[in-house]
Amino acid sequence: MNKFLKFGISLGVAALILSGCGPKDDEPTSTVSKSGDVPEKPAKLVVWEDQDKGIALEYAIASFEEKYGIEVEYKEVDLAKMREQLRLDGPTGSGPDIYTIPHDNIGPSVTEGLIAPLTDIDQNILNAFTDSSIEAMTYNGQLYGLPKTTETPVFIYNKAHMQSPPETLDELFEFAKDFTKGDQYGFLSLWDNYYFAHGILGAYGGYVFGDTDGVPNREDIGLDNEGAIEGLEFIQKWYKEGLFPRGIVGESGGATITGLFSEGKVAAVMDGPWAFQGYRDAGIDIGVAPLPPLPNGERIATFSGVKGWHVTSFSNNKYWAQKLVEHITNEENAKYRFESTAEIPPVKSLIDSSPISEDEGSRAVALQSQYGIPMPNIPEMSEVWAPMASALQLVATDQLEPEAALKQAVEQIHANIEANH
Repeated sequence: MNKFLKFGISLGVAALILSGCGPKDDEPTSTVSKSGDVPEKPAKLVVWEDQDKGIALEYAIASFEEKYGIEVEYKEVDLAKMREQLRLDGPTGSGPDIYTIPHDNIGPSVTEGLIAPLTDIDQNILNAFTDSSIEAMTYNGQLYGLPKTTETPVFIYNKAHMQSPPETLDELFEFAKDFTKGDQYGFLSLWDNYYFAHGILGAYGGYVFGDTDGVPNREDIGLDNEGAIEGLEFIQKWYKEGLFPRGIVGESGGATITGLFSEGKVAAVMDGPWAFQGYRDAGIDIGVAPLPPLPNGERIATFSGVKGWHVTSFSNNKYWAQKLVEHITNEENAKYRFESTAEIPPVKSLIDSSPISEDEGSRAVALQSQYGIPMPNIPEMSEVWAPMASALQLVATDQLEPEAALKQAVEQIHANIEANH
C-alpha cells in the first residue's frame, strides 16, 4: 500500500491541538538589511528531507551555496513523523527552515501554524509545474510550497499475459471475462478502497468537495451525485461478474492483489509506482501505461499525491528559505532528483524529455498525473475515508446498491465533519 496514503488517511486528528504553537505575529521573521530591500543573508539554512533521499539534495545544495554564499544543512527525517517532529522542535528553535510533507498534510499544517505561505513567486516559476501539482500546494487560495514529486496509480500489466495495454476499460472488461478462470484473473484493483475507487467515481462526475472561489467547500460533498452513483455501478459490475475475488475486499485486499500478481496469476492491476520494484523482484516482466479511459471516454481521475517543499513558520529567514525552495525545485535540480531517487517531479519540461520519457513506468505516472486530481488537502478529508470504504465494501459484497450506499456514506461524512471540525 502506498506509504503516502497510509499516513494521509489519518490526517486532521490532531489538526487543532497545537494551533497555538506557531510564531506570534509580532515575532521577527528575518533580519532586514539597512537598505530595507532584501533581508541579510543568514549564516545557515536547515532542511528536513525524507529518509534515504538526502542524496538528491546534495547537488542542489552545492549550487545554492555557490550562488548565494549561504550554508545549507540537511537532516533526514521519517516522512510519516515529519509534522510531529516539527511540532516539538519548531517552538524550541531547533526545527528547520524548510521541510517536506505530502500535500494532504498542508491543511492541517496551516491550521497548526507550522508552515508559512510563499510570497511574490515569479509566474515563470509556477508555470514550470503541472497545474494539478500547484493546485496541490495551494490552501485557502494561498500557495504554501512548491512541488517536489508526484505519484498516482497507473495500469501495470504482465507482458506474459498481455502484449499491450487495452485502449479502453470496456476492452479490458471483455479481456477479463475471457481470461478469468480458476485462480487467474484478468484485472484486479482495490476498488473497495476510496483512494483507488475515486478514479472511477471522479471520471463520471463524482467529487469530494465542491469549489467555492478556489477553496474546497466542505458543505458541498458530491459523492452521492448522479455521476458518483454511475461510477459505483460501473465498479459493481466487476464484482457481480466474479472478476474480482472476495479475498480482495477489506484490509487484506492489497496484500492479496500483490501476491496474486507476483505469482503470475493476474494479467493486469491498478497500482502505483511504489509497487514497480517489488513486481520486478518477483520476476514479472511488467509493462506500465496510463489507465485506459472509461466507456464514457473520460480518463480515470486518479488521486494524485504531491510531496512539496515548505517554509516553516518557525524560520527567522523566510525570504532566503523561499529562495532555497525555488532553487531545489528548478528543472535542473528536479531532473537530478529523478536520476538519483527515481521520484518523479511534476515539472512539465521533464515529462516528455529524457530520462523520464525513456522510463516506461515514470512516463506513465507523469502522464496519468495530468489526468488526476490532487487529493483534497483540507483537514476535513480525514472524515471521508472510513464512510466511503464502508459504502464501497457494502456494494462489493452485494449488501447495498450504489445509490443507497453512497447516500449513507455522505450522511456520515457530514456528521463527522460537524462533530470534529
